[in-house]
Parts: sequence; structure tokens; C-alpha cells
Amino acid sequence: MLLLKNATLVNFYPARIVENSDIAIDGDKIIAVGRDLSADYPDAQCKPLYGKLVMPGLVCAHNHFYSGLSRGILAPIPPCPDFISTLKNLWWRLDRALDEESLYYSGLICSLEAIRHGCTAVIDHHASPHFIRGSLAILRRGFIEAGLRGMTCFETTDRNGGLQELEAGVRENIDFARLIDSRRDDSPEERLVECHLGAHAPFTVPDAGLKMLAEAKRETGRGLHIHVAEDRYDVSHSHDKYGMDPIARLEKFDLLDEKTLIAHALWLSADEIALLNRHRACLAHNARSNMNNHVGYNHQLPGYQLAALGTDGIGADMFEELKFACFKHRDAGGPLWPDSFLRMLHNGNILLERNFAQPFGQLAAGYTADLTICDYVSPTPLRAENLAGHFAFGLNSASVHSVIIAGRLVYEDRQFPFEVEPIYARARKAAARLWQNMTEL
Repeated sequence: MLLLKNATLVNFYPARIVENSDIAIDGDKIIAVGRDLSADYPDAQCKPLYGKLVMPGLVCAHNHFYSGLSRGILAPIPPCPDFISTLKNLWWRLDRALDEESLYYSGLICSLEAIRHGCTAVIDHHASPHFIRGSLAILRRGFIEAGLRGMTCFETTDRNGGLQELEAGVRENIDFARLIDSRRDDSPEERLVECHLGAHAPFTVPDAGLKMLAEAKRETGRGLHIHVAEDRYDVSHSHDKYGMDPIARLEKFDLLDEKTLIAHALWLSADEIALLNRHRACLAHNARSNMNNHVGYNHQLPGYQLAALGTDGIGADMFEELKFACFKHRDAGGPLWPDSFLRMLHNGNILLERNFAQPFGQLAAGYTADLTICDYVSPTPLRAENLAGHFAFGLNSASVHSVIIAGRLVYEDRQFPFEVEPIYARARKAAARLWQNMTEL
């Protein structure tokens, strides 16, 4: 049992600040919150916090851990004048170059860096066309070794091998769901990882692939995680080849429900957004990635009933992502204020609740003990009514002091419980080999 003493409690939604409070944790659950709990739990391990902020864990709602070794990439990349050429010249070459070793270190490094930045959970979307079978188990291994909660899935597509590739991608998703189901009675650490059914995007998944994914959905009970309308091409392709909007195609195959996660969605129609809302699906908004890829801006954010923040592979610093999402929205003339983006940060926990079937996102008895601890010293009063302003203009990942996931201190006093430099050294060697593989494709 762990007792956090003298904390400042921060709830995102509804916004709330409570000073001088304790949190008692038993196993992977919060069992009590209140003042002066030491007498109630005399045998607990006590961690004095001296007023540090304790908040629900930060969730990255859309990421690509396979891109973890692409930072500063030195492989020759042809000019990329548009989004499709960026996919073909960079990302689709990178994912084809991945093997078991490079994927393992990519996933492990991304897990460690997510924790270091205060993230307690990441929803991943994976692709490695030349290493499909067993790839998701490799990513799961990295999540568990780091202590990070997460979800992952394989990016079903036909862009490299047609029907055979589609079948292999769907099979990997199903096999991984079965692996997860087989571990439900294991320790909380073994239960840290869940899954979606992955697909790249409507323009690289023909109807045969959507049919297979629909069958996998019925078989596994999992939801779809897919990019949609990241670029205008996805919409044009759907109209040209199928005579319908991309979201309508997904609904046609019964692929929309409350576990569905749609990434980007910059160019959807009002009818498509209404469809997503009707099915209680979630948008993963990735502001920095959209800016980097020059694909446009999602002016329809206020229309989504449920939207969460993701990074699309640009790390997992959710403090940074919230700032960019907020400031880009203001730059685009949007009506939302920082509190709306703090709500989106909170909504990542709703995604976890829907997929892990346990409560997340509140500092209250019965909730999962995924917590981020920050030593933020503010020069102005910190109140519930200005909490979002502190996130937008003050708090950042440099304030992350400790991270608790499933009741375990996986990052304490800015230190991991194991040596990480050897991991980074091996990752650098794996990255060099990965880049060489890219040059040979």
C-alpha cells in the first residue's frame, strides 16, 4: 500500500483543486482520498509530496511508436511536396524497414519518454509491413518493461501486398486480441496493454479489408482505430472509388461504435461528424502533426461530442500538445478557450474506460491509480476556474516529478527504477541499421 501525503489534488473535468490532501493506494486502485489518512493506513509506504500537484494520468490518444527511431533521420529522403509523397518517401519506407530489433527499441524508447513527460497511457497505431506477425507482442513487451499503460493495433492496409497483406494485418489484430484475453487473470502489470483493430486509412483499405475488419470486430469485441481525412485526398478517393463519404463507408460495414477512434478527420462533412457523434465515436486531434504535414486545420473541433488529444508520433508530451492545439485553434480564429482543450486531455481517460472496463480520470476512491505528479510553483493563484490557463501558459513537462501507473511508482523523483542509458545506446545502434535499411528500399 502507498500513501501520498500532503498533495495538491488536480482534477481536469470537472476542474477542481484541493490542497493538503492525502491519497491512499492499494494495488492498482485509489482506496481513499482525504486529509490526515496516516492513522487509517499506518502500515502504508508513505511518500511526502509537500504540496506537489497530483493529477489523473495524462493520456496520448493517438501515437505511432514505430516512428521512435526516426528523430533526426539521416536516410536520403526525396522531396515531399505534398502529404502523399511524404507518406511514400518517408513513412512508408520507414515502416517497411522495421524488423524485430528496431521495433523493440523504438517501442521501448517511446514508452520511457512518454513516462518521463508525465504520460501514463498511450494509444498506439502500428505499421511494419515486412514484420507483421508478432509485431504487436513486441510493442506490448516494451510497454510492460517500461511500466506504461497502453493500447496498440496493426495498421491493416493493401498498399504493399494486396489481399494477402490485408489478411495478414487483420490476423495480427485478432491474434493480439486473443493474447490480451488470455492474460486477463494475470497481475496488473501484465494487464497494462489493450488493443484496437487497426487500419491505415480508407484510401488504402478496400471494401474487402473493411469486411474483414468488421468480422474481426464481431469476433474480438474491439473497436476500430483508423486515420480518416488527414488529407483531402482521402475524401476525394472515397468519392471517386466508392461514391460516398469515408465515414459513411465505415458505417456501412458496422465499424462505428463507442470504441471507434478516428485520427485527424480534418476534412469531414457535417453529416460525417453527426454520424460519429451518433455512434459515440472519438476524434483524436493531432495539432502539431497536422501543422508539420501541412494538411490543413480542423475548423470543426467544436462540433465533436468527444475529442481527445494525440501526437501522431511526435513524442508523447501532452503538456506541449495541449498548448499547440490551443494556440493553433486561436490562430485559426476558433472560438474555443483553454478549458476546452483541458477537457480534451481529460477525454483520453474516457477512451481508457471504454477499452479497459475500469474507471480512470478522477482522484477518488475506486478509480485506477494512474497519476502524474508535478512540482509546479506558480507565481499566481491556482484555482479551479483558472486551471486551464495554467496548463496553456505555465505547466510543462519539465515539472513532472513522479509517475504512478496501476499503483506502481514507475518514475520517482525524476528517475526510473532501472538504468536507461544502455537502452538508449542500443537504440542508437538499431536506429543506424534502420536508416541503412531504408536506403536500400
